[in-house]
Amino acid sequence: MDGGPDQLDAVTLGQFLDALPAAVSVVHDAGNRHVPLRWVEPSELEDPTPYLLDGEFVLTAGLPFRGGGTGEGTEGADTSGAGFRAGEYVRRLVDAGVAALGFGLQPYYDAVPHHVLAACRQQGLTLVEVSASVPFAALGLEFSKLLESGNAQVFRQLAETNRHLMRAVLSARPEHELLAALTQRVPVWAVLFGADGRVRARAGAAVEPSQLQPLLKKLLTGSGPRVETETSDAPGSALVFGHPLRSSKDATLGSLVLGAEKPLTPAQNSVVSSVVGLLELLVRQRTSGSLAPSQLATALLLHPETLAGGNTRQLNGLKDLLAQSVAGTRSGQVRVVQGIRAAEAPAADDGPVRELLQWRRLFDSKMVELTDYGFTAVTRLKVDDQLVAEVEQLGWRLVVGEPAELSGLEAAYRRASSLRPRVIATGKSARVEEVTWSVTGLLGREAGGLLAARLLAPVLELEPERRDAQLRILRQWLAANGSWDATAKELGMHRNSVRRQINAIAELLDMDLGQAQSRAELWIALQYEDVLPGLNGQESQER
Repeated sequence: MDGGPDQLDAVTLGQFLDALPAAVSVVHDAGNRHVPLRWVEPSELEDPTPYLLDGEFVLTAGLPFRGGGTGEGTEGADTSGAGFRAGEYVRRLVDAGVAALGFGLQPYYDAVPHHVLAACRQQGLTLVEVSASVPFAALGLEFSKLLESGNAQVFRQLAETNRHLMRAVLSARPEHELLAALTQRVPVWAVLFGADGRVRARAGAAVEPSQLQPLLKKLLTGSGPRVETETSDAPGSALVFGHPLRSSKDATLGSLVLGAEKPLTPAQNSVVSSVVGLLELLVRQRTSGSLAPSQLATALLLHPETLAGGNTRQLNGLKDLLAQSVAGTRSGQVRVVQGIRAAEAPAADDGPVRELLQWRRLFDSKMVELTDYGFTAVTRLKVDDQLVAEVEQLGWRLVVGEPAELSGLEAAYRRASSLRPRVIATGKSARVEEVTWSVTGLLGREAGGLLAARLLAPVLELEPERRDAQLRILRQWLAANGSWDATAKELGMHRNSVRRQINAIAELLDMDLGQAQSRAELWIALQYEDVLPGLNGQESQER
């Protein structure tokens, strides 16, 4: 916890004293430099305590100690009760929780009176001598600067702490990580209990759970937002306080118990409040929240026939559960979206929980599945270009399905799955609605070009004139369904010449062109002739 808790504290007396000029010196150090300093307050009243708050730094020029024949200076006679008055004055300051007394020299004293020094030593109040060259206003201004700087630092630390807490929530073990983050930032130990009273997570040197049972009983049986407190003799546990974790209906779902050696600062309490809120969200999600997806899954697992043969009431029930799972309406259509990690994208090392929550957030849906190729989500969103771009920046490519009803989800999933090979081959996202549903449409130009280059490689390696002639003959022969006469007529060649050329091409390609599959593959490959290097010139124009 190095530096963590201290960074969330207010300005301390020690920080203030260290910032003061050399003309201000500590005459007596009561060992309380660590205490938070609330304000710097000048006062010449004999009893300023009714107007003070705890943790203040009181400044006086010594007027409360004059009168009754008291001598000026350190060696002034103590014959008229000056020592008694100083003792009473200091006692009242100590009782009021004053952090320190600043004694200003001039116009009344040349040095701190010895009876004031003696009273501060006896009653444990830090005493500071302020030279006449340093006006009290300068001390107040210095404290204001420190306070402003300290507040800015606290805000920065709180922002960093909140980021740390959010990373913990998205980890594989969010409850354990949240407690660990809390104890790193705030000087406490922490124990998380479930609704059954069993320990779910803990961090720091906590007392035994058996010692917390009385407090735990009050937390689990009470109602409403509250903080239950107790004291303890255990080290680091002078203060023990518990927060119930409640459902939206005020049912107690668990409790967080913390122990500290001293009261927490406002900033530290803010961190605790954030952790309590995040734990409540986690426990609600685990117990009473997000029930629709599990209900839908259970219904379809146990009664899969309902989708095909269910009555109207049953189908409407399933539609309602789907709508709740995707934050939509019963009549609203949904889309199947599949995500494939790009080959160049680094693998995620944050664990499946964070990845799952990321997709749930981006697609505003609880219906997300992690798969061997990436993920599949069911969403009510249209998945516009901006969302696709955001996902692609994360190193992913998408297959975006077309709108579908509940009964059509399975077919929509199959159509989206059929485009995955294309997305993997091309490295580009695809939309089912924009695809031409043919072999060439599904294959795409990039994958088709790869197929053509592979199948036709021996022909493509020939010298250009012979290459172009053989491709022209092969294309015409395939277009004529293998008819020698039709091909010869179209090309102005003798049928035997066509036969010799086709046999030569078959031998060159090492393929049996008498098989329909071979002819079909070559015909598909020739549809991408225009994307092959060197074949987009005159021959392509003739086509």
